[in-house]
Amino acid sequence: MVPRYSRPEVAAIWSPENRYKIWWQIEVFAAEAMGQIGMIPADDAATIREAYDADVLGEIDVPAIDAIEAVTKHDVIAFLTWAGEKLGPEKRWLHQGMTSSDVLDTALAVQLKQSAEILLADLDALLQVLKRRALEHKMTPTIGRSHGIHAEPTTFGLKLAQAYAEFDRCRARLASARDEVATCAISGAVGTFANVPPEVEEHVARELGLTPEPISTQVIPRDRHAMFFATLGVIASSIERLATEIRHLQRTEVLEVEEYFSPGQKGSSAMPHKRNPVLTENLTGLARMVRSAVTPALENVALWHERDISHSSVERFIGPDATITLDFALTRLTQVIDKLLVYPERMARNLESMGGLVHSQRVLLALTQAGLSREDSYALVQRNAMKVWESGGKLSLLELLKQDAQVTATLSAEQLEELFDLGYHLARVDEIFERVFGA
Repeated sequence: MVPRYSRPEVAAIWSPENRYKIWWQIEVFAAEAMGQIGMIPADDAATIREAYDADVLGEIDVPAIDAIEAVTKHDVIAFLTWAGEKLGPEKRWLHQGMTSSDVLDTALAVQLKQSAEILLADLDALLQVLKRRALEHKMTPTIGRSHGIHAEPTTFGLKLAQAYAEFDRCRARLASARDEVATCAISGAVGTFANVPPEVEEHVARELGLTPEPISTQVIPRDRHAMFFATLGVIASSIERLATEIRHLQRTEVLEVEEYFSPGQKGSSAMPHKRNPVLTENLTGLARMVRSAVTPALENVALWHERDISHSSVERFIGPDATITLDFALTRLTQVIDKLLVYPERMARNLESMGGLVHSQRVLLALTQAGLSREDSYALVQRNAMKVWESGGKLSLLELLKQDAQVTATLSAEQLEELFDLGYHLARVDEIFERVFGA
């Protein structure tokens, strides 16, 4: 976790204080359930719950717990020792029949769910901004590119609508991954419920807003976590895709959009003229860091027998790092789109810069529809298009076609002019927007 790329709300989820608070909840709720079914004295269970309600732990003393762990070499035992000092004799019922993973895995599920809720809110904010800017530029013509080369006209609104649809899918995946990872396991040393019955797990799950794990070993199966982090990786890739598009569109030779450049901002320590796409470049790097959590999460799925702890150290890194970084990245991307400077005039200039080549397919189709073979039609259009290409757009494809006797033998000058209508390419924009955003 790097403070530079952290927001307090998500960082707090992974603080030792929050982790210990969740551990305490698990222990208290488990004891409460045990008291309800007669596994431990009901009075003692009630006393533990009353201590919880009275916030007997107060401020979590992390250094004190760390000092105990330095001796015990076991974090759960260290916490239980410290927490037990706040109770009377009833403390002997804490952790009854449970194993450390019951606490650790259930707490991790809570932290991942808490993080996911914030990430979902981040996506909602991004979707709102993308929709607003897409509608703003719904009919702003721009050139579509394939292989980085001018292809055919589109609109900048369609570019943003595509991003909206992509992040809408991301949101659905994250909601599913959140639900899948939010399970509770209080099933004992090898998951057999030998010393703690399923009713305890069910009670703890209800109190924490989790779902009981149908079958665990000593741990919650790590395929759930792998899917969660893979989903974060996909969202990061979607961030990078949009960030990369903005970076390309801000290049000096293109300059169709630009990151907001605030008063007093400096672009370069050496060159005062520079206005660099630093935010989207940063987002590209952050996306790489989020994706770096995916492979270790996948490798955590295969544990020895009922459980080893090879996954534990990994998750202490990737849990905080991936969620905190993705939260920061989503928030930054939302800010970039919200303030993005869009230059329709430059888009129009670029669109028209290659002498009408962007209409070549429509001429090809018109020739074939008029009776020529596709091969002959392609050859006719291409030989004129290459002249325009080689002139750097100084020549006009329309004028060259009008001068080509083989072309005009099939299509009149008036028919050719109709084929160079920009509005033809934008006729379905409303329909596409309705697909994405609804009526």
